[in-house]
Amino acid sequence: MDFQEHRGHLWAVAYRLLGSVADAEDAVQETWLRWRQADREHVADPRAYLTTVVSRVCYDMLGAIRARRESYVGPWLPEPVVEEPGPEDRAAIDESVGMALLAVQERLSPAERTALVLHDVFAVPYEEIAGILGRSPGAVRQLAARGRLRVRDYAPRRSPDRGEHDAAVQAFATAATTGDLRALLALLDPEVVWRTDGGGAVTAALVPIVGAEKVARLVLGLVEQWYTGMTADFVEVNGGPGVVVRAGDTVDCVLAFAVADGRITEIDVVRNPAKLTHVK
Repeated sequence: MDFQEHRGHLWAVAYRLLGSVADAEDAVQETWLRWRQADREHVADPRAYLTTVVSRVCYDMLGAIRARRESYVGPWLPEPVVEEPGPEDRAAIDESVGMALLAVQERLSPAERTALVLHDVFAVPYEEIAGILGRSPGAVRQLAARGRLRVRDYAPRRSPDRGEHDAAVQAFATAATTGDLRALLALLDPEVVWRTDGGGAVTAALVPIVGAEKVARLVLGLVEQWYTGMTADFVEVNGGPGVVVRAGDTVDCVLAFAVADGRITEIDVVRNPAKLTHVK
């Protein structure tokens, strides 16, 4: 079996568990090293075996990562995964890799997050997750249930309809760049949240901005002050429509959006340069 044929799947597991491109790549590399040392003749299902290994690696990493993020300057957001826009007929958004959901999962304990992601996203049976976490299947079921409830409580409202998201994001970009306050207010949910991750390295709000009026005026002020000479491209950001803003050849920020009932409910802005090095 060629490890490479499962690498994409393993990276997907690691990224959803860790929320970091670099950490996910480290986890996959460690999984490859362990695979080289494994007695592969006795591995009946390589994909399941490797999923277990990468999950154990990530679970071991989560404690240290969580401690590191507790001292993070300002809001923490996942490293964005940016791709070219998908097919126009794509009907749904991959909720499991959305920026907003990954950020909410930071509220979970490492065990809750591992149980929830493996079971609900990758359909790993509770019995197998129990072996990874060193818990009973019943305890793992409870961990996943607690994680599910906490995600439900804190995740923003979000429609899976791709067309609705595309239309809202494009209208947002038009209203922002033309200075149309009325149009912006019509696009934003009354309780919209603007969250910026600068990591202490660049200018960014240290607390989330909440409310349509505040967010709209913030956006227009930023465009007026900074947007001259910049370009904005529509891209895929973590499975949904987003925007990359560039100053020349340098990526300034990546924006991801949550949309419900035709209005934007959350805007996540990654400005930390360390999280944008992989964005082309």
